[in-house]
Amino acid sequence: MRTVAGPEAGALAARARALAVLRIRGAALAVALLPAAVAVVLLAGGATGRIGGGSHDEGWTALRWAVVGGALLVLLLAAAVAAVIVRAKPALTPTVPIAEETAPDLYRLVRDLAERLEVPAPSAIALTPDCDSWLEDRTHPAHEGRPGEDRPPPGASRAVHTVGPSATDRADRLGSGRSRADRQERRAPRAPVLVIGSPFLWWMRVAELRALLAPVVAGTGPSVHPDIAAARRFVRGLDAAVAIAASGDDDPASGGGTGSPLGRAVRRPALAFVGWIARLLLRGCRDHAAQMERAVAAAASERAQAVDYGLRIVAQEQVGLAYAGWDRLLTRVALPAWRMGRWPSRLDAGVVSALTELSRRDRLAEGFASRLSERPACDLLEEPGLIDEATSLLAARLFHGGPPEPGPDWSPVDWGQYPEEVVDRKWRQEAARLHRVLEERTDPSGPPPAPAGTPIPPTLARVMDRLTATTPDGAATGADGLGEDLAARLTVELAREEAAAHRATAQARQARTAEGAGGDPWIDGFAPLLPLQPPRTGRELLADHVTAMVCCAAVDTAGAAPGLDWLDGPALLVAGRRRADLSHPVLTLVEDGDAAPLRSWLAEVGVRPEKPVRLV
Repeated sequence: MRTVAGPEAGALAARARALAVLRIRGAALAVALLPAAVAVVLLAGGATGRIGGGSHDEGWTALRWAVVGGALLVLLLAAAVAAVIVRAKPALTPTVPIAEETAPDLYRLVRDLAERLEVPAPSAIALTPDCDSWLEDRTHPAHEGRPGEDRPPPGASRAVHTVGPSATDRADRLGSGRSRADRQERRAPRAPVLVIGSPFLWWMRVAELRALLAPVVAGTGPSVHPDIAAARRFVRGLDAAVAIAASGDDDPASGGGTGSPLGRAVRRPALAFVGWIARLLLRGCRDHAAQMERAVAAAASERAQAVDYGLRIVAQEQVGLAYAGWDRLLTRVALPAWRMGRWPSRLDAGVVSALTELSRRDRLAEGFASRLSERPACDLLEEPGLIDEATSLLAARLFHGGPPEPGPDWSPVDWGQYPEEVVDRKWRQEAARLHRVLEERTDPSGPPPAPAGTPIPPTLARVMDRLTATTPDGAATGADGLGEDLAARLTVELAREEAAAHRATAQARQARTAEGAGGDPWIDGFAPLLPLQPPRTGRELLADHVTAMVCCAAVDTAGAAPGLDWLDGPALLVAGRRRADLSHPVLTLVEDGDAAPLRSWLAEVGVRPEKPVRLV
């Protein structure tokens, strides 16, 4: 008896679990057809006289029609549930498609890798603004012609792959005269799309990328097996049906709750029933589906063991480094720009600078220069700049919720323009907000108010005087009193501005939807996917605004300049060097009401706090 080991064992385990999922599907179909089968037996028995007849014929007749009515009801419900599951559109990851003519070397690398692994090559390649890579099935018929799906980058042609069955496939199903073998061949599952994290292309070398993709590409082997593909389609359809039921609409991309009140009143209970059935089936096949995916992953990993194993260890180390640099680039650098309607157009190029700086700071630079001398994976693209711009815009949409196209209030910014157009503008916006809040404050312990109609100049000295003001009994108000009041007012003011920005974004989105232009409800309905920055306390907001006022004063009176730190974001440059020692004096002023450390810092840099600063 032959013992099966290696990737074949994992593939057999995956197929066994897939068959278990399909058996659950078959059992559900059998349950739906059981009343109809009983009704057929009763009708056939009555027609032949084998069931009923004699004095009890009226009872058998009533039973037959009751069973027939129940069977028709069950069939109608089953057909409705099946229609929702079949029509349900499984969620697809928003990506930037890569046409083969725009990246022939990348396609060649992937195909050579698939040939080496003895598996089918992926049907297409797409990029995602994330540090991950996977295979994604995009053959569901409901995806055909979906709005906003995978728009190509500006200036690049659309990817060569198509989503859903072709016209020829549909003709084959209707019986076009082709042979049965041809129809079976065309109905064979198509290989999934390979989705690659865009930071990997810019940070990793070609050999590292090939090693990293080896276990991912190896997964195309099990993916094209008919049983596994059918089981995955069934599970994804159930999951999409649950999402439809939760949204209360037959198309979650439409926003839910559309139509007349009567239509909603009828549709919601029906979808609730569909959701109950779908959840019941999902609970039944959840464990089998999870075991199937684990077996597929194990088989793919086992198959890829012989391909670039040593390089894969190095590549996995670079994955952790890339994730850390990408996260800091988004939260510290991209987020301030997104909040003011600008999106960095070269995020992937920026991650290289961020990771280079991170490697130097963490003393990981041993052998660093020799590694960077190797060919970067982004050289596999014909026009990496266009691809970078497209993925940068998609990242802004996913992580911030920006519009799908550039516009007057949503324009790209290059890294060379970032200090002037983002950092300096951010500081002056925060300084203006702090000045506004101070003008609204009426503090009897502070300086006397200016005469009506007299503008109060925005100066750093005024901020410091307010935060070091004392009460009549001589107590400082900076750790308690005025500091808490300013922090609370800043929190309210910032929340008001963010609410207004959200309303404007929602109105613009509705206008685009009404005009039928741009946008993808699958993205716009869920973006931002996650908060990039945890909520800041009132004291942190106050410290940030005081820091912004100090930076504005340094730029206006001491010849300092705004700068960009790839890991920490906005930075103050004095004599061409970053000053990272400002946070402690500012915190001492905000938390303790002690301005002495900040005054010493200002004197050292040459800042004149009594001079007005320029606001936005």
